[in-house]
Amino acid sequence: MVSRSVKLLLALAFSVFLTLGSFSSFGQEEHAAPVAGEKKEEFNAGKTIIHHVLDSHEFHFFNIGEHAYAIHLPIIMYSPERGVSVFSSGKFEEGKVAYGGYKLDEETNKIVAVKEDGSVDETVKAYDFSLTKNVVQMLIGAILLIVIMLNVAKKYKTTGATQAPSGFQNAIEPVITFVRDDVAKPNLHGKHDRYLPFLLSVFFFILINNILGLIPGSANVTGNIAFTAVLAVISLIVILFSTNGHFWGHIFWPPGVPFLVKLILIPVELLGVFIKPAALMIRLFANMTAGHIVILSFVSLIFIFGQMSTVAGWGFSPVSLAFSVFIYMIEILVAFIQAFIFTNLTAVFIGQAFEAGHAHDDHDPHHHGEEIFV
Repeated sequence: MVSRSVKLLLALAFSVFLTLGSFSSFGQEEHAAPVAGEKKEEFNAGKTIIHHVLDSHEFHFFNIGEHAYAIHLPIIMYSPERGVSVFSSGKFEEGKVAYGGYKLDEETNKIVAVKEDGSVDETVKAYDFSLTKNVVQMLIGAILLIVIMLNVAKKYKTTGATQAPSGFQNAIEPVITFVRDDVAKPNLHGKHDRYLPFLLSVFFFILINNILGLIPGSANVTGNIAFTAVLAVISLIVILFSTNGHFWGHIFWPPGVPFLVKLILIPVELLGVFIKPAALMIRLFANMTAGHIVILSFVSLIFIFGQMSTVAGWGFSPVSLAFSVFIYMIEILVAFIQAFIFTNLTAVFIGQAFEAGHAHDDHDPHHHGEEIFV
C-alpha cells in the first residue's frame, strides 16, 4: 500500500514537472504583457503540441523569465561552396537569428543557407549532418541497451547457473524468459534459438526508447516515422532471408485456387510481404505519438481556459493534471505493450516465412514430438 502511494506521488510530481517544465516556455511567451501598439498573439495549442512532438536541435527543459534552460546540440553543416561548419544550435536563438551563413527555418525545422541579408541562398547546396535530439537519444538508448546486457551477461559468466539471479539481473531474466517462451518458441517452430538474439534486441531497444521518451524534455524517438521505418526495414530483411521455396511458391502460384482467382491473389500476396512490416512501422509510430499528443492536449487545456479567464485556467488545472497523470500511467503500460507487439508480430511473420516448408510434416508424429519438447 505504501509502495503504491509512493508511485502515485511520483507520477503526480512527474506530471507537475512536465506541466511547469515543458510548457513554461510557451506559457510565458504567450501570456507575456503585450508591447504598446503590438497585438497580443493568442496561444495556438495545435502548433505548440506539434512543436513539442517533432524533432529539434536542443533538449529544452524550462524557462525562467526570458532565460531558457536547454542543452544545445551541435550543428554540423557541409557545403561544397563554404566547407564544413560546426557550432552550437544555441547560436540560432531558436531560429530568430542567422549564424555562420545558415539559419534555422522555424516552420520546417530545417537548416538552410542564407545570404548576408538573411534571405535564403538558393545557389548554395548545404548538407546537414547535425545531431538532433532524436539521434542523440537513440544513441543513448543503444548505449544503455549494450551496457545493461553486457552487465547481465558478465554476471552470468561470474556466477553461472548455480546461483539465483539477483539485483538487476533478477529484473531482466523474467523478461528474457518471457520473450523466449511466449514470443519466440510458439511462432518460430523449433528455430527460436536462431532468432532469439534479434528478437531480444528489438524488444529491449524499443522498450528503452519508449521509456526514455516519457521523461520531460526528452525526445519521442519511437514517435518518429523514420525510426520505426528503419526497424520495419530490418524486420523485412530478416523475414526475406528466412523464406524458402515453398513460401514463394504459395505467393506466386497459390495451390488449390482457380486460375482467375490466382491472378487476383498473386499481387495481393506479394504486396502483403511488404505491407506486414509497414503495418509494424505505422502501429508503433501512431501509438507512441498519440499518447504524447493526448498528454500535451490535456496540459494545453490549462492555457486555453486561462485565455478565457484566469480563474478558469487555475480552476481547470487540477482536472488537467489528474487526466495527465492517468494518461501518463497508461503510457508506461503502452511502452511495454508496443515493444511486445512489434516483437511478437515480427516473430509471427518470420515463422510464416518458413513454416510452409514444414506443411508436409504435419502428419509426422516425430515432428510433433520435437515441437512439443523444444
